[in-house]
Amino acid sequence: LGNDLIDRERVEWAAKEVRADEFIRKIDGGYESEVRERGAGLSVGQKQLISFARALAFDPKILILDEATSSIDTETEQLIQRAVERVMDARTSLVVAHRLSTIQKCDRIIVLHHGELREIGTHNELLANRGLYWRLYQLQYSDEKIPHMSVEPNVRDITLEPGTTG
Repeated sequence: LGNDLIDRERVEWAAKEVRADEFIRKIDGGYESEVRERGAGLSVGQKQLISFARALAFDPKILILDEATSSIDTETEQLIQRAVERVMDARTSLVVAHRLSTIQKCDRIIVLHHGELREIGTHNELLANRGLYWRLYQLQYSDEKIPHMSVEPNVRDITLEPGTTG
């Protein structure tokens, strides 16, 4: 991982934790192979998994992720998302993301729009508020079943027809 202070055992542990171990072992030379400049020969997802393994092996107190899933397909995103969750576990993390699936499990989500703070809350709180985050969520998941939609509607959004009870 580019740091002689991290032993082989920790490197392999970190790679297994983010599910990079399998593809690393398939590369000619495995863990001993040299990665070419800018990761030439590796897919975008593989490069990201190696980055997450490095972060996990270094064990930083604070982790900053900037668009960790921005240029990958949906299938790879699921693999990357598991790795992101593992790397963020038990540490302070700042995540910059446009794909809301990346931040749904965060303790606090801060929504910025044109450089201004618009909303703060958990995923479910922001969905319940039906503000900007909710609108973005609807746009991103308009063509598929909406995941993690475990939010009760706001009472103000319910209209009862005559003869019905709430």
